Amino acid sequence: MRIRLRSSIFAFYVTLSALVSFSSAEEKKPLPQPDLKIDSSPLGAGAEIRVSSYADVVEPAQKAVVSVYSKRIIRERARLDPFTGRLSGGDREEDGLGSGVIVSADGYILTNNHVVEGADELKVSLSDDRELTAKVIGADPKTDIAVIKIDAKDLPALTLADSDKTRVGDLVFALGNPLGVGQTVTMGIVSAKGRSQLGLLDQVGGYENFIQTDAAINMGNSGGALIDAKGRLVGLNSAIISPSKGNIGIGFAIPVNLAASIMHSLVETGTVARGFLGVSTDTITPDVADQIGLPKDTKGVLLSDIAPDSPADKAGLKRNDAVLAIDGKPVASREELRFIIAQSIPGSKVTLSLVRNGKALTIAVALGKLVENPNELLGGIQVEPLGDEARRRLDIDARITGLLITTVAEDSPYRDRLVADAVIVEIDRQPVTELKVAKTLLQSGRHLLLVYYRNQIRYLPITVK
Repeated sequence: MRIRLRSSIFAFYVTLSALVSFSSAEEKKPLPQPDLKIDSSPLGAGAEIRVSSYADVVEPAQKAVVSVYSKRIIRERARLDPFTGRLSGGDREEDGLGSGVIVSADGYILTNNHVVEGADELKVSLSDDRELTAKVIGADPKTDIAVIKIDAKDLPALTLADSDKTRVGDLVFALGNPLGVGQTVTMGIVSAKGRSQLGLLDQVGGYENFIQTDAAINMGNSGGALIDAKGRLVGLNSAIISPSKGNIGIGFAIPVNLAASIMHSLVETGTVARGFLGVSTDTITPDVADQIGLPKDTKGVLLSDIAPDSPADKAGLKRNDAVLAIDGKPVASREELRFIIAQSIPGSKVTLSLVRNGKALTIAVALGKLVENPNELLGGIQVEPLGDEARRRLDIDARITGLLITTVAEDSPYRDRLVADAVIVEIDRQPVTELKVAKTLLQSGRHLLLVYYRNQIRYLPITVK
């Protein structure tokens, strides 16, 4: 069985990769936040009057669900066939199709990151057959959420539900444009909540907290709406599990509470700021619980390490602390703790309920800000201090010191100048062995690097933008 993201028609059966680059908050004029309609009441409890049609619920929602058409320019080096004399390769276009949900009357649309990722052109088709150009406001591969916007007013917008109040068994409808056949509505229930160990976002170190549904989701549904029986948006259709690439009743949607939170951050800054605690963790199993003197049915997370000078260290957390809840909400796994902390605002305080040496404690922690690429020196260039193991592996002379380039991303603007396994010895004639010092030296402008690579050392001018 294979797990695949539901993507646009042409090729998105892979997990997510590159993040769209955006201007920082200082360089970008803040956009007005979308004016959202929110109804946080539960769907309902107990038996309700049986109905024979949900047309009155579905019809208004259909007007707020759009088709998203993407176009990508694939650039390949042209090659001459020596036998035929013909050129092959060169630029070519790839078209993609996904769905989206209008969430504000002035044109903000929620969709999946993998629907718009890498697109050179985006078009949105509305329910009234208008086709408008869209621009990407922001995208977050780690949650597979993107915000796009069209220049239009008085658009039909879906009301957002409180997805935390959604219950297993609630009736839901999936809306989108599967396989390009046109807008389609399928029905099912919420099959499960909090699915977090599917591996759909592993390649980007993502955060999973999916709503599972048996409402049919197929190719082209990505980014479409999952609505409840009141017509409110509860999630964004995103993925399926299937051995055949088609729907078998195991689909996943991103909860709208998460999507709305990411959207507000992307609209305001173009990026997503995540909380940072600074711990390594293990899920408490019955065997682990027994060994540390807790009941075998204890659910929680055991702290296996505390990063020096981290928020956890400053708050007094210790190795072998058993964290059972955060802000009163039970934490049952390491994935759940990671998700809760990441979705918290940097600088905010969270209260951890824990057990230490058999004693119950409550500790407040002021969260830091998570640095997604702590070893990134330049865009797409990861480095680390040159160590003994790397020196032996690469047979580097003992006199050479500096920062070893470990990774060069395919989309790095510096990949034509810097390569993996090269050592940056100097920056502007100053020796560098620490990342912090190197970052300080590499401000915007022209710089001169002294680089060692394969027994050769030479100066390399670069321009940092």
